[in-house]
Amino acid sequence: MSNKPSQLQKGDPTTTGHEWDGIQEFNNPLPRWWLWTFYACIAWGIGYTIAYPAWPGISAATPGLLGYSSRAEVAEEIAAVETRNAPVNERLEGVELASVGDDAELYSYAVSSGAAVFRTWCAQCHGSGAGGVQASGYPNLLDDDWLWGGDIDAIHQTIAYGIRNEEYDDARYSAMPAYGDMFTAEEISQVVNFVQTLSGGTANDPAQVEAGSVLYADNCAACHGEAGEGDITQGAPNLADAIWLYGGDYAALTYTVTNARFGIMPGWQDRLSEAEIRAVALYVHQLGGGQ
Repeated sequence: MSNKPSQLQKGDPTTTGHEWDGIQEFNNPLPRWWLWTFYACIAWGIGYTIAYPAWPGISAATPGLLGYSSRAEVAEEIAAVETRNAPVNERLEGVELASVGDDAELYSYAVSSGAAVFRTWCAQCHGSGAGGVQASGYPNLLDDDWLWGGDIDAIHQTIAYGIRNEEYDDARYSAMPAYGDMFTAEEISQVVNFVQTLSGGTANDPAQVEAGSVLYADNCAACHGEAGEGDITQGAPNLADAIWLYGGDYAALTYTVTNARFGIMPGWQDRLSEAEIRAVALYVHQLGGGQ
């Protein structure tokens, strides 16, 4: 007589009735320890949703009986850090910017905290490495080409008040005329061809360079200089160094001369503390292009 168990049939009370590829599922009860663990997890989950913020509402989630808030916890941690840094921030605010470098500890702190400020508030436009966005109006802060000056005090003022914004009377301001309203298309082409040669480039049409030089001298040299060297006191860019904020090819220069450019930078005077503005100014200054 065989000792093998008889083959289970569908509907057998010891199976669930499920079958797959000849394999049947036993209807055995779950281990008692597993069930109690499962029930405990359910109870814990219900308790958690009562004690902590959990259920979404129309305007906010339920606050929970314990009143816990991750935002409040972060705010407390930030406040604690600011309290610890308060003495050194007071020192940073109380000294001349040009002399911060004389205090190695203070300078190290300023550059480190300035890097954090830059990555938080400035990198969106100037790039995480401060290299700007080529031909898009966001300047490279690594080179030595500055529209308004690259010494530490000039950088501080630019950061504090911004450029061409309506928030501050002390914002940097300059406006290039749109020569499309004053020049013919041929005259614009002439002056663009001349400007191309200022930085050692090749004109799109060399035959127009001479006429363009006359137009440039009469209309552009007052701001950009006779040789195109620019004027940082009025934010007039250097046209002779082959560094272009909006692009230096024929099409880009034609658009600039025709329509002008009017880039805007926000001022940070009311967004950042004076210590943060000084720190990020020192950080930008030491990147390599500070004067």
